Amino acid sequence: MRTSNYDQMRDRMETEFLNYDQEMMIRKYGLAHDDKYLYLTFVGRKCRVARDSGRVEWTEDDFCHAVHADYNVSMTIFDVLCYAKEDGCLSGRFTPVNQLKGTVQSASPGKDLFGKTAKQFDRHTEQLARACELLGGQKETVGDVSYRLPLFDFLPVILQFWESDEEFPPVLKLMWDENILSYMHFETTFFAAGHLLERLTDLILE
Repeated sequence: MRTSNYDQMRDRMETEFLNYDQEMMIRKYGLAHDDKYLYLTFVGRKCRVARDSGRVEWTEDDFCHAVHADYNVSMTIFDVLCYAKEDGCLSGRFTPVNQLKGTVQSASPGKDLFGKTAKQFDRHTEQLARACELLGGQKETVGDVSYRLPLFDFLPVILQFWESDEEFPPVLKLMWDENILSYMHFETTFFAAGHLLERLTDLILE
């Protein structure tokens, strides 16, 4: 079976990961670790990074079974561990991705970026709220459903959702800490958002 381009890029980054300072990663994020792995939680799942190969795996049974992480998961984890500035810190202020510091605010990352997912969530507010809580979310106040979600234990994102009515379609927003670009590249926010929304959708459908 032919390996996809995404898997090839993920595999290359696994090798590249070995060139970075793992002790710095441990210090910055207070990562649990042993001789074989670095451990962290990403969107409600336990993950580990093999210290000798860079392979990222996740589990739902405390690593009795482990799954090789896909492109979005691996690349987000690599970016946060390898790219983040050692002295970076969160501001506690949240903004849409196209209004982050260091971006051109007039540029939009795409009209109605989460429109398709918003339609999937529409009329499922109770299930969405439950899914957010299963991922460790804490209620916020803006929107019909609004939660502060731990993307990582040390890195929150805010989800805001409004149901449709007679005049307006459903609206879904993700709000990022103003300093998120000290933790990941702009492009990586889309990998992370994609995985977060996929996890929420799966939980709603369960």
